[in-house]
Amino acid sequence: MLTRLADADQESCGGKATMLGGLLRAGLPVPDGFVIPKADPAAGNMKITRSLRAAVTAELVRLGDPVVAVRSSATSEDSTEASAAGQYESVIGVRGTESVCDAIVTCRSSARAPRVNHYWSRAQPADAPPAPGMAVLVQRMIAADASGVMFTPQQAGDPTRIEASWGLGLSVVGGTVTPDTYEVQPDGSITCTVGSKDTRIDPDAGRGGVTTRTVAADQRHVRALDDRMVTTLTGLGSRIAELLGGPQDIEWAVTGDAVWVLQARPITARLPATRLTTSPLPPQALQGTPGAHGTVTGCARIVRGPSDFQAVQPGDIVICPYTDPAWTPLFRIAAGVVTETGGTLSHAAIVAREYGIPAVLGVPDALTLIENGSQVTLDGTAGTITPT
Repeated sequence: MLTRLADADQESCGGKATMLGGLLRAGLPVPDGFVIPKADPAAGNMKITRSLRAAVTAELVRLGDPVVAVRSSATSEDSTEASAAGQYESVIGVRGTESVCDAIVTCRSSARAPRVNHYWSRAQPADAPPAPGMAVLVQRMIAADASGVMFTPQQAGDPTRIEASWGLGLSVVGGTVTPDTYEVQPDGSITCTVGSKDTRIDPDAGRGGVTTRTVAADQRHVRALDDRMVTTLTGLGSRIAELLGGPQDIEWAVTGDAVWVLQARPITARLPATRLTTSPLPPQALQGTPGAHGTVTGCARIVRGPSDFQAVQPGDIVICPYTDPAWTPLFRIAAGVVTETGGTLSHAAIVAREYGIPAVLGVPDALTLIENGSQVTLDGTAGTITPT
């Protein structure tokens, strides 16, 4: 009924579990776990049967009853054409059979979320819904000192790009911090832009799940990774790209001196170059991190949360603190997006690139400095927003 992660296959276990299972078999540092094979959400079979509950209990005992991460592994996600980055639910920091079974239902049910339908309607014809099947992956959770995302080189001569912050990687992929950015050139030279890591997400040992807390002031602008660890990650990324046959979007975590691979999937769209600061900015222009290629002029629309969604009109440029998966439908309306926090490797930036709309990330105080309703030009390749 259940499949051990090392035995995962694409047909029954989905993209995420299959890639991680292959890396685990190859001896890479992937947290062990198991997979609940795919269920068709359209069939309504979301309930946990008695036999499935017993099988989950047996696998948790095998793993030593750890705190785990429960994550989607849909048959249609993590492909070369579409990442579905952040569209399905994950439940992090759960322990015990009952909590894990509840999390499995949550992950399965997310396949029917409106944002998922919006995402796939962009990627596929209206009469061709995404392939049914939601497998669920359960893995040991890594209580990380630092985590983040790495993009291996997309072409010969390109650098490896790494974004990192303190604690769990949820803050990096979710764009709730502006992470450190590292570029490693083919000759091994490293450049670093230190971010503003004001908050961190960690396991909540008392209540389960995760908790967000403020980073000490003297740590917010300290590098999360030293050069030795950056070099280690780069070498690991090269090996993963070689094993999987192409450039990879890799989520990783560091605890002590150990590095863990949490996800690997193909890169779906080319990254902009890191921002250039050699040319002076136009008057009143704002600078951020280039997130998605393109230039557009439109009406700036301040969006602080879902209650503001109805104000967004086609062609507006959304100005927001950061985005989460529930904001995906806005990407079909908006002509561009600007966030106050986040990096190029966050889910918001990945989805913007897949949707083909310009994005600039990590613009401090954008909601204050950009007037709601004003005309602006957004250059996602250069990372600038200019009043027009």
